[in-house]
Amino acid sequence: MKKALLTAMIFCMVFAFAACGSNSAKGGDGVMDVSIASEPDSIDPALSTSLDGGTMNLHTFEGLVKWADDGKGHAKLVPGMAESWDVSDDQLEWTFHLRKGLKWSDGSPLTAKDFVYAWNRLVKPETGADYEYMLDMVSGYDSEDKVLDIEAPDDQTFKVKLAKLTPYFEEICAFPATSPVKQEIIEKNGDKWTNSPDTYVSNGPFKMTERKRNSKIVMEPNENYYDKDKVKTKKLVFHLMDDTNAMYAAFKSGELDFINQVPPDEVKALLKDKTLKVDPQIGTYFVCFNNKKAPFDNPKVREAFSLVIDRNFIVSEVAGTGEIPAGAYVPKGINDAKGVNGDDFRKVGGDYYSVDKKDYDANCEKAKNLMAEAGYPDGQGFPSVDYLYNTDANHKAIAEALQNMWQEKLGVTVNLQNQEWNVFLNDRKQGNYLIARHGWVGDYNDPMTFLDMFITGGGNNDAKYENPAYDALIQTAKAEKDPEKRMKTLHDAEKMLVADDNVVAPLYFYTSKRMIQDGEKGLYYTPLGYYFFGNMTGI
Repeated sequence: MKKALLTAMIFCMVFAFAACGSNSAKGGDGVMDVSIASEPDSIDPALSTSLDGGTMNLHTFEGLVKWADDGKGHAKLVPGMAESWDVSDDQLEWTFHLRKGLKWSDGSPLTAKDFVYAWNRLVKPETGADYEYMLDMVSGYDSEDKVLDIEAPDDQTFKVKLAKLTPYFEEICAFPATSPVKQEIIEKNGDKWTNSPDTYVSNGPFKMTERKRNSKIVMEPNENYYDKDKVKTKKLVFHLMDDTNAMYAAFKSGELDFINQVPPDEVKALLKDKTLKVDPQIGTYFVCFNNKKAPFDNPKVREAFSLVIDRNFIVSEVAGTGEIPAGAYVPKGINDAKGVNGDDFRKVGGDYYSVDKKDYDANCEKAKNLMAEAGYPDGQGFPSVDYLYNTDANHKAIAEALQNMWQEKLGVTVNLQNQEWNVFLNDRKQGNYLIARHGWVGDYNDPMTFLDMFITGGGNNDAKYENPAYDALIQTAKAEKDPEKRMKTLHDAEKMLVADDNVVAPLYFYTSKRMIQDGEKGLYYTPLGYYFFGNMTGI
């Protein structure tokens, strides 16, 4: 305990209160101090690709639909900026009716035209949004000029015409990237509009009041929000940290109210005394291979590296918070087909390779044969390669386990390289790696959110995978109206991705860890990975 407190004190002194800054005395001040990651890749709703950035966006921005507390700590979809909507019989034409008197955080009117601007901005190539394909179901997305078939016939009406049936469209309308953004602000300030509270004009329950890079982002209630009376948290501070030990020490000292990471060697004890909580999450932790660079341009090498991963060991001895060994890519918790069989997508699809302990030796033997077929018998001639991961004690522990397995079972040399979060994300996106740590949490409850990211040239296709046959399967699934046929096509696509081409090596299906101070209530959560801090009491 003394060691932990000393760590927290040193951290505060050296980093000028980056982790321990806003509250000198916790309790009763209405300030929620949170640490979920270090500096986000972006807090522009259109450009953010990380769960931490998305979480921040969902506090400062709001789409047509939003996530609200169901009264039991879970999130449910409810009307957001739109108080209601109408859908045509063929479910292709959607008419959203915005609330009266909506305003931006600067007090200026927010209208349906702001959604027209934001949605078209998201898909424009010059925006450079990795999530531009999030609106590929909207008519006009495939047009040469990339102008969506959307309109604002008046200030309170937003019409959308879809090109294909999309069972998860309401969830798309709650996704951060489809939030409105203010055209005047962006055109005047360019990509610097997110740098200052003066220009970071938003429309959600909170507004940003302070930003210190690599230190903290401070938010306070937005007095122009239509539902401001229901916002209970007086101030929300995101402390930007990547040192898990410092996060945990600051939490124990009372300087942080909420953390989502703890040191690996503390996990078992914290689970036992029930201070560490584990929530279900729809996500997969996996190894990403750069399919464009030797030696991982060879699918036999990729398969070999995947087969020798002892997923049971990683789940039980390294991660240790209820994760499930992954024998495929799409995680448990994803619906297979509404009205068809109602089963879980993973239950229907099964495993594409065995994760059973008794089969591990056979997997390793097969991996050795594959390496020999690829020209590297017993690892001979195989170049020294780097495994890239973002700075975090948990990711480091997993990286060391992988390094040991690959070197021991394949006779290769793997070096470990870590980077701070936003640098890591950029290097992985640009393909500046050979093997890298990756993880994906669903953007909506449908297998498409895990599979369409790997289409050729896709903004989130960090594996640089290219296969016209795979692209065709994804496009077929997106155009298919029959739910059963659609799901069959998605199962075929996953098989090609994981079993045939071995593009990635899934390790396990996520759970979400959290610690929150005793007596603090009002937190709610969605298995898509978002925590919401706007209704907190007891802080």
